[in-house]
Amino acid sequence: MKSGREEEGRKEMSSGSSSPNLEWRFNQTLRNVQGILKGRSFPGKVLLTRRSQPMNECASPEHSQAIERGYSENDHEQGEHADMSFEEEIQNSGNTTKNTTQNSSTSPTNNATTSPEVQRSVSAARATDSARLTKFRKELSRPAVILEKLRELAWSGVPPYMRPDIWRLLLGYAPPNSDRREGVLTRKRLEYVDCVSQYYDIPDTERSDDEISMLRQIAVDCPRTVPDVPFFQHVQIQKSLERILYTWAIRHPASGYVQGINDLVTPFLIVFLSEHLDGSMESWSVSDLSPQKISEVEADCYWCLSKLLDGMQDHYTFAQPGIQRLVFKLKELVRRIDEPVSRRMEEQGLEFLQFAFRWFNCLLIREIPFHLVTRLWDTYLAEGDALPEFLVYISASFLLTWSDKLQKLDFQEMVMFLQHLPTQYWTHHELEMVLSRAYMWHTMFNSSPSHLAS
Repeated sequence: MKSGREEEGRKEMSSGSSSPNLEWRFNQTLRNVQGILKGRSFPGKVLLTRRSQPMNECASPEHSQAIERGYSENDHEQGEHADMSFEEEIQNSGNTTKNTTQNSSTSPTNNATTSPEVQRSVSAARATDSARLTKFRKELSRPAVILEKLRELAWSGVPPYMRPDIWRLLLGYAPPNSDRREGVLTRKRLEYVDCVSQYYDIPDTERSDDEISMLRQIAVDCPRTVPDVPFFQHVQIQKSLERILYTWAIRHPASGYVQGINDLVTPFLIVFLSEHLDGSMESWSVSDLSPQKISEVEADCYWCLSKLLDGMQDHYTFAQPGIQRLVFKLKELVRRIDEPVSRRMEEQGLEFLQFAFRWFNCLLIREIPFHLVTRLWDTYLAEGDALPEFLVYISASFLLTWSDKLQKLDFQEMVMFLQHLPTQYWTHHELEMVLSRAYMWHTMFNSSPSHLAS
């Protein structure tokens, strides 16, 4: 019966139907999640027309339990060697064959049983990534980019060297029409320079008391931004952060500057600086850039931050009602998905606001290693206006990664654990797992909002 439904799903997709069978979509997403547990690559929202594994594997109780409760340490070890994320594949394409051979030979698991599967998985990942690269190039080469197609591709990760152009397009900062793009960017960058001159490069005697206080708060927060990444401790980077944040706050008086917005600038800074600096972030020297280039990077960060926050304005206005609303939805969603965890937290008197407020305020930047942030933001920006809604599902998936552990902790232990989550050694594998679960739950619950009603 399942094979029949899958065949029906294939027929619908091949006929170009715009709304594939919902049950088939769910089953396909379920198989994608199970594929990750076995070290396979994750295709995100791009629906596949072939199986990633036999149906009898999908139906096994071991896999069902693994999806609900994360994955075992053994699954993690195998996944580490089998999984080659899209971003890692692009960055290390020249060494893929060598690394694959080394990983296969040094794997702590049984080589006799895993090596062929690892090789097949990596080979399939290479073919998929090559095909996706071709699709990205095709979309970007159009006279007018079709944003919906670009979003579908970007959801699963963007090649690093394409990220600056794609992020500008996804946020609506750069126009889809290629003929207008350069002119619009030039004009917006000049507008930013005028704003800095008008609002930032003035003596304090021309500022109000509130503006002086806000500038001082920004100056205090900039050195605290991503403190575990030395690059952000450079004086020049902190000065750029200060200019961007202050100019944004002055031009958005409804919210002004709110702590946490400083974190939201950092992914943009890294992505747009990568257009002008070679190598890894650890080797970058901003002093190598001309004032003109730094101004262009700041302008792109400023306008992209503005576009991002336009879709979540009430997250940073007085009392931050937008974030409080998301926290409430998260609580309801966790209650529906994992009642034992929800009950344990309630019994211990732990409020979701005590830990989830920071998650939504900083979009999880403080909760995961910084090298994973840009990959996470590929999905954020691909979601577009639906991002606040999807953030609830990502946060639920993130929290329930530690479902079993949370059920064993008392109040104090829970607070400490959630404030210092053990993500420091996370790789793309764990992040893709979080995103795939979030997508699966979004598919299940988003069409049935009454299930989440209090």
